[in-house]
Amino acid sequence: MAHVSAVERRPQLVKAAIDLMAREGVAAGSTRAIAAELGVAQATVHYTFGTKEDLYRAVMDQLTEDLIARVERAAPEDGGFEETVAALAGALWRSVREESAGYHLLTELSLLVLRTPRLSEARQAHYRGVVDVTARLVREAAARAGRELSQPPETVARFFLAGFDGLTIQRLYAPDEAAENLGLRGLVSATTALATGRLGLVDVPTD
Repeated sequence: MAHVSAVERRPQLVKAAIDLMAREGVAAGSTRAIAAELGVAQATVHYTFGTKEDLYRAVMDQLTEDLIARVERAAPEDGGFEETVAALAGALWRSVREESAGYHLLTELSLLVLRTPRLSEARQAHYRGVVDVTARLVREAAARAGRELSQPPETVARFFLAGFDGLTIQRLYAPDEAAENLGLRGLVSATTALATGRLGLVDVPTD
């Protein structure tokens, strides 16, 4: 390949890593294999990123940016509160169905983070970014609809994302379309009820 700068090479290598690992799994994502995927020397990967962990962090950053952009595009500009939550859930769920390899990859990377302290910051930044955007969309939807939230926007966002993560895991490892559709509708209803004060909260002993 023609010589290009590290700045130009970086996004190419990130895309090659995502394509390779989404297709063959994180374990296949060695620097040698990623270099071969793009058709460059292995030294190019090390020169551009330093370590494999740095490359994985860049992959997680890119996946986070893609997910956040997807969430933001899904939000209707003039929809009501319930409509906005439903639109977010629907758009994300279409991504799960149509890009399941990417969600498998994100799950695998999350497990890798647990074993690699240097990557924990990337995982925290990923989740923080998704929570912040979702909370902002919840706050804006409530203001647009003239609704007063009974819980902080971040609490509503984390509740929604926790439920969505659970549905995603079920989709990846125990698919059942009818149950998934019911679960998604239940999640949207429960999130709306929590946000608007219609959902009573039960004390749960955790000690």
